[in-house]
Amino acid sequence: MKFGTVVGSVWATRKSPSLSGHTFLVVKTDVGTFIADDLVGAGTGDYVLLCSGSGARLDTPNVPIDLAVIGILDQTEESYVD
Repeated sequence: MKFGTVVGSVWATRKSPSLSGHTFLVVKTDVGTFIADDLVGAGTGDYVLLCSGSGARLDTPNVPIDLAVIGILDQTEESYVD
């Protein structure tokens, strides 16, 4: 899983029929900027939790996605072990 910030949206007038009704967001992470299928209703500026690979398809089987927004984060807490 990864964290990221939603920086925009993507629209596609022609796409796979299995993607009908899906919303796609542009998400910036610490390693780059990606397009993710929005499963939770996130919007620009939201700090989100991302799931990639086969895990991204668990909620939407038979849909050709590789990255999904699976949560909107309210707060994070980081701790480091020396």
